[in-house]
Amino acid sequence: MKYIFVLVFLISSVYSSVLTSTVLSVDKEQKTATMNVDKIDIGMSGFVVHKFTDEHASILKNAIVDSYDEQTKIATLKLSEYDDLQHSALPRGKWDVSVGDKVVLAFGYSRALLIAPNEEVYSKITKNAKTVQWIHPDIFATILSMNGHPTPIEEDFKEMSISANTGLFFFYLDKKLYTLDARSFKILNISEISFEQKNIKLPFYSRIDKIDKAWFGEGSEELQDYEPHYFSLMVKHNPKNRTLFETIKNSDKKLHSLLSEFDIEDRK
Repeated sequence: MKYIFVLVFLISSVYSSVLTSTVLSVDKEQKTATMNVDKIDIGMSGFVVHKFTDEHASILKNAIVDSYDEQTKIATLKLSEYDDLQHSALPRGKWDVSVGDKVVLAFGYSRALLIAPNEEVYSKITKNAKTVQWIHPDIFATILSMNGHPTPIEEDFKEMSISANTGLFFFYLDKKLYTLDARSFKILNISEISFEQKNIKLPFYSRIDKIDKAWFGEGSEELQDYEPHYFSLMVKHNPKNRTLFETIKNSDKKLHSLLSEFDIEDRK
């Protein structure tokens, strides 16, 4: 059970609190901003808040950590339109991010979705990591059925993150548990956890027997193989991740076609 305790520690200690700072500089042309922080992971997401008065504030932009300089302790944030709340009746201001605005990262990291191959793996992980509020995969399966996607695509995960206020995705693949930021799809952590992977349920474990499919379009075909699809989604957003590269390189040959998608200088 040692691996379970390690898992619980990692989840509770690293992703249990919101990280806040202030904007140091803004580059409107590049749509970036900087902030000072002692330690941070590339890919962590959140938003920028502008305070008008003591009682009034507004979220201006989504923010994702794009780079981090460990010597200067400066993180660069990629800014984009805030799209979590979309309603025609809501007022939309034209305020820009400015120096002194508040940066809030890791918001929603206490809520997570686990993609697991079977009920046994799902239960062992979720029952022993009680610091996380686990969003049941039935909810995600329902979203997929409404979208007609028996094969989950990137847009489905984004919809899940917004509709259920999910901050993290966990993928269990090839004896490893991958922790991903739900908005950036960047890998934040990889844990070695060995469970027997048998009786795989596609597209992932849930209590939904059948996911409706659309007539055509991306995601409308039944998922045929569990690991290649989710590895492919991760590679797309983590082409420089050396650990992911080595994992796929040393795994089943059916995954080796993904190696060409990596941006790794030394491939030995």
